Amino acid sequence: MKRLNFLWNVSKNFFTCGIIGLTISDRYISIVPIRGGSMSPTFNPHWSTSVKTYSGDRVLVEKLCLDKYKFSLGDVVVFCSPSNHKEKCVKRITALPGDWVSSPYSYDAVKIPDGHCWVEGDNSASSLDSKSIGPVPLGLIKGRATHIIWPPQRIGKVEQTIPRGRIDF
Repeated sequence: MKRLNFLWNVSKNFFTCGIIGLTISDRYISIVPIRGGSMSPTFNPHWSTSVKTYSGDRVLVEKLCLDKYKFSLGDVVVFCSPSNHKEKCVKRITALPGDWVSSPYSYDAVKIPDGHCWVEGDNSASSLDSKSIGPVPLGLIKGRATHIIWPPQRIGKVEQTIPRGRIDF
């Protein structure tokens, strides 16, 4: 009887911790692995196409910015791919709703519609971003990357950089 009571208490504690952890991960913060080289050198600075490694940076993603879509130029965001909802992408916001963006590959300018943003990878040679898929709906954004937490030698804050390609009128 005493053993059954002990198992019941342990089970309740694990269940409670699991629910609390799931709530925190869903609503406030989570940890996301970064794969590939589209955000190099910000993330995975030693990534190369010839040697594909499966260990990459891990970042802390805060989700409080989703409350009222409080984003700034230069924020690095995690979002669901518009073409595959199971795939997570990590890119930098280079334009917000109402901004104009020009592409270095054409003479056209694009106005970012309400409820959307323009995202680009830091490594433009290896990035599938808004230059290919167009503006990304803000509703697909899952959070903002704030800190690199793995590997230990790279622990630190994610820097906001000035976006290029924006047109100010």
